[in-house]
Amino acid sequence: MEKSRYAAGLEKLNEVDGKVGDMVIQSLKDIAPDLGKFIIEFAFGDIYTRPELDLRQRELITLSSLASIGGTENQLRVHINGALNVGITAKEISEIFIQCIPYVGFPRTLNAVAVAKEVFKERKLI
Repeated sequence: MEKSRYAAGLEKLNEVDGKVGDMVIQSLKDIAPDLGKFIIEFAFGDIYTRPELDLRQRELITLSSLASIGGTENQLRVHINGALNVGITAKEISEIFIQCIPYVGFPRTLNAVAVAKEVFKERKLI
């Protein structure tokens, strides 16, 4: 029997983001529970389970996208942790943001690096 979108998405969310992802979903329960459901079903159930890219590649794309958008510090925090969880090193994460400079500018890159620094300190990587 095929897994539901929700079950597949929850499994993938836990694989990538672990407790941090669960904290995001839990934080939405009292104000926007459907938003948590959409994140699980769509982002992680439909998109993250596609077979064409591995989790490292997905997190590389996600980090560069979030840095490019700007104003996504909370999501960057979750996905920097996720990137570390799937084997991307702190040095690689820093390089991802350096590669963004010509396209998104210094302010957005500096903001992303500041979040990375917080996460790296929390995880005792620096």
